[in-house]
Amino acid sequence: MEIIEKAPAKINLGLDALYKRKDGYHELEMIMASVDLADRLLFEELSENKIVIETDSSFLPVDRRNHVYQAAELLKKTFDLTQGVRITIEKRIPVAAGLAGGSSDCAATLRGLNRLWNLDLSLEKLAELGSQIGSDVPYCIHGGTAFVTGRGEKIEFLPSMPQCWVVLVKPRMSVSTSSIFGSLSFNSIQHPDIAGIRQAVETDDYQLMTEKIGNALEGVTIKRYPVIQQIKDRMINYGADAALMSGSGPTVFALCEKKTRAQRIYNGLKGFCDEVYLVRTLK
Repeated sequence: MEIIEKAPAKINLGLDALYKRKDGYHELEMIMASVDLADRLLFEELSENKIVIETDSSFLPVDRRNHVYQAAELLKKTFDLTQGVRITIEKRIPVAAGLAGGSSDCAATLRGLNRLWNLDLSLEKLAELGSQIGSDVPYCIHGGTAFVTGRGEKIEFLPSMPQCWVVLVKPRMSVSTSSIFGSLSFNSIQHPDIAGIRQAVETDDYQLMTEKIGNALEGVTIKRYPVIQQIKDRMINYGADAALMSGSGPTVFALCEKKTRAQRIYNGLKGFCDEVYLVRTLK
């Protein structure tokens, strides 16, 4: 038996860090949305009691360092399962890019193995299990547009964000999320208007959304990697309605109501960075 699951990337329309918690995590407020750039995972039963990870990406580990392996191992241990599985990951989302690719693969693994092994677990239960592996996994279990708080485990579903075209650009470097959060100073942080972004989403107001999007981590990451600001500036110059870094970076996304503008940005940045994608938002 084979099961296939898609693992969509996410962007942060808004990301704010409120304070450092006693458990070491930051208290967050985020508006997150799925976009039509996705990895594809194939799950096949094995007679042997083992987990085998295969991938077309040379950047991904295929052992316990991979969140996909951790998800399969967690389900096997939690429910005392002896079935083996081969998981093939067709990687399309850039690695360490601020797009939750690893978390989305982990979430897809929990969903896929839930089906393959007939566990009959609810999405809420899968999200609870996923929170043991990564902060973005609970959101990625569900996808869509959501208001996410805590360290990422509290999710309130919103209407789909206003439909538009999205150009994603990832410069060559990779960014450590923990390092960026570790360098965050609450004395100089610029807090985005999360309530305003939420209002824009709930009222399907595209213009308001483009005016309000913001990311409290941008200042930290741009200081280390000025190319992120250069990408944002180029996007705006080419006609983007808005441009913002996603997550802790380094990927930058542009929002465009018109496909012609999005195509212009895509063409203009294709020579500046190797990894450029033109996608739609997901309902």
